[in-house]
Formats: sequence, structure tokens, C-alpha cells
Amino acid sequence: MAHIFCIANQKGGVGKTTTTVNLAAALAHIGQRVLLVDLDPQGNATMGSGVDKRAMELSVYDVLLESASIAEAAVLPARLKEAGAGYAVLGANRELAGAEVELVGEERRERRLKDALAQVSADYDFVLIDCPPSLSMLTLNGLCAAQGVIVPMQCEYFALEGLADLTNTIRQVHANLNRDLRLIGLLRMMFDARITLQQQVSDQLKAHYGDKVFDAIIPRNVRLAEAPSYGLPGVVFDPAAKGSKAFVAFAEELVARGLRA
Repeated sequence: MAHIFCIANQKGGVGKTTTTVNLAAALAHIGQRVLLVDLDPQGNATMGSGVDKRAMELSVYDVLLESASIAEAAVLPARLKEAGAGYAVLGANRELAGAEVELVGEERRERRLKDALAQVSADYDFVLIDCPPSLSMLTLNGLCAAQGVIVPMQCEYFALEGLADLTNTIRQVHANLNRDLRLIGLLRMMFDARITLQQQVSDQLKAHYGDKVFDAIIPRNVRLAEAPSYGLPGVVFDPAAKGSKAFVAFAEELVARGLRA
């Protein structure tokens, strides 16, 4: 049965999509079977995985409206497969923005993704869901489908404030919609140890959240930032980069934690 994790943070610009595509590639690189689900209408995780969102015949939109299954809509990008870090992608494009309106009057509207994933759970070791930076019907579908939430965040003051809001959201969804949902852990992103404030916030996180803070730290890295323009995760674009190596270390840590869970 797959470990299903949402990559979520209600604050924008913290590296959610960067985390999702690079973690997917890193997990695939170490031999895990991975499905990436893009729930953001911008489709950045789709494009960053080498899938042209404008040319997709089927997408997560069709899955949520129950006109296609995940098995029919997911694709395995050739460039990732050739690089030895291939994972399946259930892509998104701007059509997905309309799904929120179309789902409003539907039954089980917040559980559409959960039901669809149940049909393919045995085919994957990990399912990673890239959520938009808002508590919308799309994000709710992700949270209802997942067993846990991975929170990428920068070590800055306002990030702590946003984290309190997100943990409250997780508690509410856990209480009312998904009893399996829990906080898996916090991933420190774009970290620069030379900045005193970042080190201080990192220490505060460790003091307050303990082992919920992943040991792996993703440094600020130019190669990770460049990779999306080539339609590749950084782990594939430049495996030797510090950021890429950090994501592989994160994937190994996540697998170790998952096997103990």
C-alpha cells in the first residue's frame, strides 16, 4: 500500500513544487515506485517533470470529475525514465481551476481524489500530492486523500506564523474528514547557515517540533532554481549539485521513517 503525502503550505513561495518534483525524482532514483499528483492549476509540477501541460489528453481534472481513472490519465515522462529517476505524473493545467466550481454541488466532492487513488494504491510505494497555496476544494481533496503532510518552509519569522495556521488546518481536517491525516514533518528549504536569523528559526523549530523536523536540510541552490526551465527536476538536471544531493538524502530519510511507521 502506498504512502500518500501532501506537500502543503498555505504560504506561497516556500518551495512546495520544488520539493514535490525533486522528492519524487529522488525517491525514484533510490528504487521507489512514485506517482506525482499535481493539484495546482498552474501546472508547475507537471511542466517541471517534463510533461507539456498544454498537450495532455487527460489530467487530474478528468480524474476529479470521474471521467477518467488515474491509470488512464497518468503518464511516465520519457526523459525521467532515461535518467533513471522515472516517476508517473498525474498532471494539471488551467482546466483544473474550473473543477472547484463544478464540484460544488457534487457528492463526495472532497473525497474524489481519495477514491481514485484507492484503485492504484498497490501500484506505487509513494504518492506525492502538490497542493496549491490556499485552502481550496483542491487542497481539501489532497488532505482527505493523504495519510500525512510534509511542510516545506523557509526559516524566516513569517513562516512560523503561517505554520501555526497550517497545523490548525491539519487538526481540523483530521477531526472532521480524515482520521488518518497527520503532520509527517517539516522540511527546511532554501537554507543558508550564514544568516543568523535562519539558524535561530531553525533552532526554534527543533525545540518546538522535535523529531517532526527532518534532519535533511535543502540549501539555497542555483541549480535547483535553473532546472524547471529545462523541464526537469534538479535531481535529474544536475545530480552532483548540493541541492540534488540534499533531496536524495531527504528521500532516504523519508523511506527510513516510512518503513518504521
